[in-house]
Amino acid sequence: MNAVVNAPGPFSGAQWPNRFQALGTAFFTPLPPQGIPDPHWVAWSPECARLLGLPDTRPGDDATLAALSGNTVAAGMSPLASVYSGHQFGVWAGQLGDGRAHWLGEMETPSGPMELQLKGAGLTPYSRMGDGRAVLRSSIREFLCSEAMAALGVPTTRALCITGSQLPVRREEIETAAVVTRVAPSFIRFGHFEHFAHTAEDATALKQLADFTIDTLYPACRDAARPVVALLEAVTERTAALMADWQAVGFCHGVMNTDNMSILGLTIDYGPFGFLDAFDPGHVCNHSDQQGRYAFARQPHVAFWNLHALAQGLMPLIGDSDAALAALERYKSAFPDALMARMRAKLGLATRQEDDHSLIEGLLERMAADRADYTITFRRLAGFSTGAGADNAAVRDLFIDREAFDAWGLRYRARLIAEHSDDTGRALRMNRVNPKYVLRNHLAEIAIRQARQGDFTEIDRLRQILARPYDEQPEWSAYAGFPPSWATQIEVSCSS
Repeated sequence: MNAVVNAPGPFSGAQWPNRFQALGTAFFTPLPPQGIPDPHWVAWSPECARLLGLPDTRPGDDATLAALSGNTVAAGMSPLASVYSGHQFGVWAGQLGDGRAHWLGEMETPSGPMELQLKGAGLTPYSRMGDGRAVLRSSIREFLCSEAMAALGVPTTRALCITGSQLPVRREEIETAAVVTRVAPSFIRFGHFEHFAHTAEDATALKQLADFTIDTLYPACRDAARPVVALLEAVTERTAALMADWQAVGFCHGVMNTDNMSILGLTIDYGPFGFLDAFDPGHVCNHSDQQGRYAFARQPHVAFWNLHALAQGLMPLIGDSDAALAALERYKSAFPDALMARMRAKLGLATRQEDDHSLIEGLLERMAADRADYTITFRRLAGFSTGAGADNAAVRDLFIDREAFDAWGLRYRARLIAEHSDDTGRALRMNRVNPKYVLRNHLAEIAIRQARQGDFTEIDRLRQILARPYDEQPEWSAYAGFPPSWATQIEVSCSS
């Protein structure tokens, strides 16, 4: 087993309550990470460090580098890999689990208990045919997007750092290994509940997991008449809100399997994700998803399907299908209400009107027809002028059919005038919800290419820019431009 160390560093003296470990070994396998040879720092997130109560600056000691590479275990950490099951691409896949992730423990922080997990630190009993490793390419993408989503205000797991090594790892080609330190209040997934519902001889372990989840993550549900039903409804509401966030910001997850759905409504498991460039509701960001199951427009429907799978997993405890369906029914109003609220904010609408849906859909239809850039369109729309004769060329010129946009613009202008909208104030409000900077695939690709040459400066530059996505940052305006033509050739698959 890896040596347990208690050397000076940001984790020395940290409190590790490790509540998940108390569930017992039916839920996990205790084992140390395998680590990587000759590790080096690749990236560090000061924002995530502050969340944990750690110093902003990257640690300079070898002990912390070793611990976050899986080479040693800091005192108080209790490495393990958890077991879960799930549906993958709509098909029951049976037992899965942390195939390349090692849970280090639960750290007491100013933000409450936070779990730390190493992704890419070697084989576990749940690796199946995998090698237990993560490559530098995918680790950079996960690190940057985790922190970018947090800055956008989208619920997400966080990423503290990346460490790298020259250890070769085979994917489509030979790449080098890396380890990401992931952070979340919990990494429990829908698939944890599915596992014990499908594999256990009785409901003892399932009840233990549900009680643990309620008591540690959803304590308000304990006082409900039926706590497990209340849990299902609470998870439904959080998932609905998350889907509204994804759709509003133009984020495609790519692998919405039930084992990739967080019980806390967090964005989890960044693999073949992508932000929309040209708006296409049918966009599929995962090259492995040949049937388009996880296309952008289908994400809310898939989430509802996954919630049904979770409900099925909880049925041995609920015992009443009508009660479970009633809890799921909340999604049908929670999601559209949440999405409409976000889209009204994106258009700067201060009131709710009956024609809101028609106005919003009208814009999206024009964007889809002309493949207008999603992020740039909404950002430029903040500058829309209601003045008589205003040409609004900055946003109008994003559309091929300018007459069709003009027709929509007349509706938009009339609506803004009717609610006495002030252009200046509205622009400020819209720029607080319509990001200027998102992690487009080509930006990540440039950082990856430089990192493969040993230059990690672009990763940190991108992290800093994406930490302030709503600010103008004129010195970095090139990062908010249209994607280059070669970006359309980038393919991201499940191997990422």
